[in-house]
Amino acid sequence: MTNKLYDTSLSLLTDLYQVTMAYGYWKAGKGQGEPGNAELPEKEAVFNLYFRKNPFGGGFTVTSGLTNVIGFINNFGFSRKDLRYLQTLTGSDGQPLFENGFLEYLATLKLTVDIDAIPEGTVVFPNEPLVRVRGPILQCQLLETPLLNLINFESLIATKAARMRLVAGSDTLLEFGLRRAQGADGGMTASRAAYIGGCDATSNVLAGKLYDIPVRGTHAHSWVMSFGTEQEAFDTYAAMMPNNVTLLVDTYDTIAGVRHAIETGHKLRQKGYTLSGIRLDSGDLAYLSIEARKLLDAAGFTETAIVASNDLDEIIINSLKQQGAKITVWGVGTKLVTAFDQPALGGVYKLAAIRTTAGETGDDATRQQTAAHWDYKMKLSEQAIKTSTPGIQQVRRFRDERGFLADMIFDEDRSRTDMDESTTMIDPLDFTKRRRFDSGQPFEDLLVPVFRAGKQVYDCPDIHTTRARVQEQLAGLHPGVKRFVNPHTYPVGLEKSLHDLKTELILTLRGNE
Repeated sequence: MTNKLYDTSLSLLTDLYQVTMAYGYWKAGKGQGEPGNAELPEKEAVFNLYFRKNPFGGGFTVTSGLTNVIGFINNFGFSRKDLRYLQTLTGSDGQPLFENGFLEYLATLKLTVDIDAIPEGTVVFPNEPLVRVRGPILQCQLLETPLLNLINFESLIATKAARMRLVAGSDTLLEFGLRRAQGADGGMTASRAAYIGGCDATSNVLAGKLYDIPVRGTHAHSWVMSFGTEQEAFDTYAAMMPNNVTLLVDTYDTIAGVRHAIETGHKLRQKGYTLSGIRLDSGDLAYLSIEARKLLDAAGFTETAIVASNDLDEIIINSLKQQGAKITVWGVGTKLVTAFDQPALGGVYKLAAIRTTAGETGDDATRQQTAAHWDYKMKLSEQAIKTSTPGIQQVRRFRDERGFLADMIFDEDRSRTDMDESTTMIDPLDFTKRRRFDSGQPFEDLLVPVFRAGKQVYDCPDIHTTRARVQEQLAGLHPGVKRFVNPHTYPVGLEKSLHDLKTELILTLRGNE
């Protein structure tokens, strides 16, 4: 399934410094830089996209956005309009920023990168590569900003929705956030990610059309206010759309509104229809839902659902449930689609290796090289959490009959021979914390091939399959990882030889300071 919202080239959806770096690589490769290096633009590099901290103070993250990435890559290319715009950019001296030769190079540029990624709907954790890009360094550089843009926000919203699903349980969870979303694109992206994360439907009709998401909705306060009385408004709505009657009862007086809804419900029954629900959008939702339930049940409308909205999030939903609220349908909007309490995931995209000799071409088997061919790269920091990890990284998830045990990051070129009999995983922030797994321990390597030499090799599951995957993944986590307050830290570590490589590089780089 492709994302039709991105069925056009968006190659200028990037930061200017990505283009200036690409220009620098190109110019140096032409011998016009210092020093000239003809191989530089095509020098093979590896970049890893990851985040450093789970959002919302939680214990897990749900990755989403890969479908958008695939659409972006498949349509990548600089149009003549793009190039004419780049031609207008100038430097501090007022002269053109880019030479015409570079713009002509971009005009014919075709991506030849390999991309591996963790499938959408997978639970993931800090420092694990969600996407790995391998190919000519110039091309890899141009992909940094758009990949971060497409993965960061959607993963954030999918995670927020998954947290809401955890507390909603079997209740219906509806996404109502389009009117409060961050623009049209933000609204579309949020609707898609919210459905993947666990929402049952959306109010966003365009998202329903493009992404095959169920849509739900009834009427607003303005409908009631446009009639002389609330009863007239309810009766008219029910008469015109008897198979979709959920009535908003808090325009004037909520309890009176419930009684008016019941009157409309009796008229619906006489015509063979049912009152599907009532909606509460303000006030003390716990108290009002309890009182509304009493009135509905007493009138014989035991099947009528009580829907609640009004700036809900997982914390408020959990609180309402603890108060005994009789709500079974939750309409969530602003705090979901804007990721209200944490508006950014904070993903990063770091260079991890550069090939020091010309690489081979061909299939995966013939492209495997020994570690001696790679110059491993890492970023140092005074903060350990910001020190990157080198290598061509893969994530191995160990499990047993109860669920997930731990995730181990390893280097595909260096580590495999060290993992034949058993393997040791080391906590990157505390080398004394180690865990050993024997060769018989069940596992799954999470990153899968998505593009090879610029050609898509991965079939995206449909959105419903991806949504189901989220729930399967959450079921594999220990309950402590899923709690909202002081969640248990899921074990993620480095395979021993990768840990040793990282330590050696840190010592070397520190020694060169």
